[in-house]
Amino acid sequence: MSTTLEQRLTRIWETPHDLVGQLTTVDHKIIGRRYLVTAFLFLVVGGLEALLMRWQLAQPNQHVLSADAYNKLFTMHGVTMIFWYASPMLSGFSNFLWPLLLGSRDMAFPRLNAFSYWVFLFSGLFLYSSVVVGQEPNAGWVSYAPLSGPMYDAGLNMQFYALGLLLLAVSTTAGAINFIATAAHLRAPGMTLARIPIVIWSTLTVSVAILFSLPPLTADCVYLYFEHRLGMHFFDPSGGGSPLLWEHLFWMFGHPWVYITVLPAMGMASMMIPTFSRRPLAGHRLVVGSTIATGAVGFSVWLHHMFSSGAPMGAMTFFVGASMLISLPSAVTVIAWVTTMWLGKPVVRTPMLFMLGFVVLFVIGGVSGVMTAAAPFDWQLTDTYFIVAHIHYVLLGINVFPVIAAMYYWLPKITGRMLSERLGTWSFWTMFIGFNVAFFPMHISGLLGMPRRIYTYPAGTGWDAVNLISTIGAVLFALGVLIFVIDAISSLRSGPPAGDNPWDAGTLEWSVPSPPPAYNFAVIPIVNSREPLWEKRLTVGIVEGIRAGPVLEEGRETIETTSVDARMADVLHMPEDTAWPLLTSMGVLAAGYALLAGSLLAIGIAAAWLFISITAWLWPSRAELAT
Repeated sequence: MSTTLEQRLTRIWETPHDLVGQLTTVDHKIIGRRYLVTAFLFLVVGGLEALLMRWQLAQPNQHVLSADAYNKLFTMHGVTMIFWYASPMLSGFSNFLWPLLLGSRDMAFPRLNAFSYWVFLFSGLFLYSSVVVGQEPNAGWVSYAPLSGPMYDAGLNMQFYALGLLLLAVSTTAGAINFIATAAHLRAPGMTLARIPIVIWSTLTVSVAILFSLPPLTADCVYLYFEHRLGMHFFDPSGGGSPLLWEHLFWMFGHPWVYITVLPAMGMASMMIPTFSRRPLAGHRLVVGSTIATGAVGFSVWLHHMFSSGAPMGAMTFFVGASMLISLPSAVTVIAWVTTMWLGKPVVRTPMLFMLGFVVLFVIGGVSGVMTAAAPFDWQLTDTYFIVAHIHYVLLGINVFPVIAAMYYWLPKITGRMLSERLGTWSFWTMFIGFNVAFFPMHISGLLGMPRRIYTYPAGTGWDAVNLISTIGAVLFALGVLIFVIDAISSLRSGPPAGDNPWDAGTLEWSVPSPPPAYNFAVIPIVNSREPLWEKRLTVGIVEGIRAGPVLEEGRETIETTSVDARMADVLHMPEDTAWPLLTSMGVLAAGYALLAGSLLAIGIAAAWLFISITAWLWPSRAELAT
């Protein structure tokens, strides 16, 4: 490849390094890195909140925190980890990797991609601005009515909660639409449906699920805001409402959201395990099918969160069956991972260590989930610490361990530097031991009757020892995360160069330099298999002109392909950097604060701001008008 061509493509695609360039960029790699850093910071904040709670519960009759402070803390911890860490972190990897995995130069809608990030950031800042005025959400991350209503919670606390989630829903929906369009039309020529990497299938599945799961949560948050601001009675029985309406709508969203935060992590596992097993994933098509099936069946199990609410026996029977059925697709995936390792020649490096730990935690979390799917057993466990243990094995163990594995696996591609195997091993064992010491005893405390959401407890209940052990484990787990952070920072300064493909992986992202150039691919690749680098075809194509596609050097251009068989259909002219996504997202933030204040003038100003910025964003350029 000529240096002149690379220089020309760099001038076309590279974001200026000044402040204006950084604020207006639409480069998916920069946006992906920002997602990763921001979501990881939310993980740190949520983790520190968890440590304060564990300090409070380490011994009986502790008063490190007041009851009100504890309520605010565990609410902020829950919403931070579930909404502002888990899914956005996975979106960060997807934003960075998708065009590289698909053989494209960018996402389908680069400006929408930038808008999605800015709204995500501003929604988190909006939520945490509640701390400044001492009005943090305080009714738990599920915020059951009527406790969250104005009768019992008359401040701004739950308005911050409702409006913050509405802002985040705007970001998440925009991102999901972008991922769906990218997977459908921006694949490399030759990348048929059968050749799409498994991580693409998993994120595509959850992107579709997001479009159907977020509307119930959106309705819940709108109703909650109307109760507080307009005095309506959606969830108030005295006004003709029903508290169960909140629960039904919330869990129609909530249980699919569990898989939205888990399936992309499983997809990453299905990429890494074959790489370190030195063979393709066993049962690839079955894993794709199980991924889609999990996303679909996830919409039919929400009532198992409400077995204690007095649901009819027929309804409970259906949801018990569905809750047990959904374990089957997950079992297929686990069997595929184990078979891949069994038939391969596994190489145990740091990413593989975290993957092995993830598989263990996945099985434990899955088994405890099947246990709670049985209604009579669930009645005994509802609102006990057994549920806290289960949800942490599912949402923390099955999300954080693949994320750290992905950091060790893909950070060399993102930064061009390798991380330390020694520190990585220390981080894994510290996190793995600490996690199980922290959360497995919670099963026991739950079986001993310890209720969730209590801020202290008397001595002599039998909960003293297990709570102290859990606190020690939480500190150990946090230490493991700290070791990883030290490793990541030190690798940026002095880590050895990664090279293009340090793991000898088979997918397209490893065919470009580390870190990738601004344009991703100098020549659009044409792929012939699911693991093109293992076929030794893509590298030959780029060097010798065999299997090389178009160059596209007349501007920001990439190839559009047909959605099924990935034939070249058109050349897309991608948008330039612009400030309108940032300005529009600032309008969304302004609308959030205007609604919080309840000022018609402020709402009108925010609406005018949004109208002007969206109009300017969508107004065609002179070049577009000329064509």
